[in-house]
Amino acid sequence: MAMKIRLARGGSKKRPHYAIVAADSRMPRDGRFLEKLGTYAPMLPKDSEERVKMDMERVQYWLSQGAQPTDRVSRMLEAAGVLPKKDRANLKKGEPGKAAKARVEEKAKKAAAAAEAAAAPAPAAEEAAAE
Repeated sequence: MAMKIRLARGGSKKRPHYAIVAADSRMPRDGRFLEKLGTYAPMLPKDSEERVKMDMERVQYWLSQGAQPTDRVSRMLEAAGVLPKKDRANLKKGEPGKAAKARVEEKAKKAAAAAEAAAAPAPAAEEAAAE
């Protein structure tokens, strides 16, 4: 039986509230679970104590039994210091879009033209001052 520690959605439309549960991976998202381990209220501010609550002893127990946390739950556990931080490859993160790349190229062309224009008259002005 493959166990997961995951979020089960509750709350009304556009007002999500999640239960952190230990469930069989074959069960539906909001379906049968073995134990409720905590709550997650994403509508609360990020620095609120009430946003994520977990019974750490029970979470540790389920992890020791081989339960795999989902990505979102593992991030919460990393923030709580239960799991070591993983290096995640965010492949899209540093890549600007097409429009941004075009703007950078335009800016580079204008800067190069301005640098050339500024560099060309400067020696002529120095020669006139030298005479």
